[in-house]
Amino acid sequence: MRLILLILLVLIVLITINLEGKILKKNLFKLNKKNLYKWMDLTKKQRFELSKKDSLSYSSKRKNLLNQIRNEYKNTVKNK
Repeated sequence: MRLILLILLVLIVLITINLEGKILKKNLFKLNKKNLYKWMDLTKKQRFELSKKDSLSYSSKRKNLLNQIRNEYKNTVKNK
């Protein structure tokens, strides 16, 4: 009976450790000085994917900003 409880306890601990590891790896973050060590712990493929996502988000923000500037310029030209 004690052996079965011990085995169950060990399995539960191993499962929770495994799940915590997966949750930490899925956590997305941007590269900066504060999390450089987290960045270096990732594999090359994971670093590439994160930098690709950052690049896409940056380009979409830039496109939105350019569209806002164009619209404001058009409005100011029409008002004059």
